[in-house]
Amino acid sequence: MSLPVAILAGGLATRLRPVTERIPKVLVEVAGKPFIVHQLELLRSHGLTRVVLCVGHLGELVESALGSGDRWGVEIRYVFDGEKLLGTGGALKKAIPLLGDSFFVLYGDTYLECDYRGVATAFSESGKLGLMTVFRNANRWDRSNVLFENGRILIYDKHASFPGREHIDYGLGVLRAKALDSYEADRPLDLAAVYQNLLAQDQLVGFEVRRRFYEIGSPEGLAETEQYLKSKEQTDELYPTAS
Repeated sequence: MSLPVAILAGGLATRLRPVTERIPKVLVEVAGKPFIVHQLELLRSHGLTRVVLCVGHLGELVESALGSGDRWGVEIRYVFDGEKLLGTGGALKKAIPLLGDSFFVLYGDTYLECDYRGVATAFSESGKLGLMTVFRNANRWDRSNVLFENGRILIYDKHASFPGREHIDYGLGVLRAKALDSYEADRPLDLAAVYQNLLAQDQLVGFEVRRRFYEIGSPEGLAETEQYLKSKEQTDELYPTAS
């Protein structure tokens, strides 16, 4: 299943200021290239070549830098928030006409190495409206926010504390367009609320991944991701993948 990918890249990135006062977060240089280029190359390596970028703050700079995406072997289309910030869910709702019936969704500040094909297959076989990937984080890299047992998501809450949580929303989801049907267009909406509502309706399946996430949402995360991608690049140069 080759699905399009929505990348949510419309945030203000206040934790990375003053750098992000001049450029959007996805264009911050990491290991010698704009971070979004690392994301695009990763997606292409998994056969995912159709990308819809949901942009807001300084989004015109993103379109100017990336264009159609053909330089990286992908096709990029753009959806702009407009004058009003729509939030992650609202931006996704606006992008539905370009995404079609089913699609991956991830954030513009995360680098996620996982089995995308396996995720898509699990979603298709579930028959649910949504899938959330989860990772056993145990509060190591961020606060765990998912209670995941026997392959099922029992609780998901980004804000409230609850016992037994060991997993975290990994940052990669799959949704059917129908999952957003009940929400008004051009209204602010958090993607986390969409997931919570799907869970309450028994329409959210979980998929556990084994490799940790990297992110550039904070100065600490940016430094760690920079180090990881540099070491990965060096390893790839020493041991290139056979074509």
